[in-house]
Amino acid sequence: MITEPQLVAKDLHRAFKIGARRIEVLRGICLEIRRGEAIFLCGASGAGKTTLLYTLAGLERPEAGEVTFEGHRLYRNGSSADARIRNEKMGFVFQGYFLLPELTALENVVLPSLIRNRQQQDRAVQYLERVGLGDRLHHLPSELSGGEQQRVAIARALINDPAIIFADEPTGNLDTANGDAIMELLLALAREKQKTLVVVTHDQERALAGDRCLHIRDGLITD
Repeated sequence: MITEPQLVAKDLHRAFKIGARRIEVLRGICLEIRRGEAIFLCGASGAGKTTLLYTLAGLERPEAGEVTFEGHRLYRNGSSADARIRNEKMGFVFQGYFLLPELTALENVVLPSLIRNRQQQDRAVQYLERVGLGDRLHHLPSELSGGEQQRVAIARALINDPAIIFADEPTGNLDTANGDAIMELLLALAREKQKTLVVVTHDQERALAGDRCLHIRDGLITD
């Protein structure tokens, strides 16, 4: 049975100005992502990986082109409509963790569910146990290692049962052993929960674990 792609990007263009120079970052990117796929976006520093990820996730408006997620055109109905889709349908894991320092691990994970007025404390505990932090629920980020903080961020990304998870260099601040463990955990959880996963990485070897690796060069997907 042929199913419609979950996420479609058509002819995306984005540029930045540095002084008098105009740097073309996305130069007409088109792609389709199917539900449940694990996609890695690879390329050299400055190739446009993160800009593409943010554009696909409704965080960074393209200068031209369109993004459609589950039939919804992003960037078309205002920022509040996109924000609602992000909160209800998307999960995010970033290189810098972005945990609130004054909140415990449990409180950080619960936080996105409060935006929907659906406090999911029991689910938050279950996810923290699933990522191996059942004994660290009430620790502050400053009391956790980098790898533990990223595990909290992964649990937080899943709390609202998103359809898709976007991860921007999720192992970038970790050593090799912790980075491998985090990537394995992220892939395992995405497959276990049947989530689509889109990951930015510069690590070609880690990208081999996905269903597809899309290489970005000079603002275009080369394969």
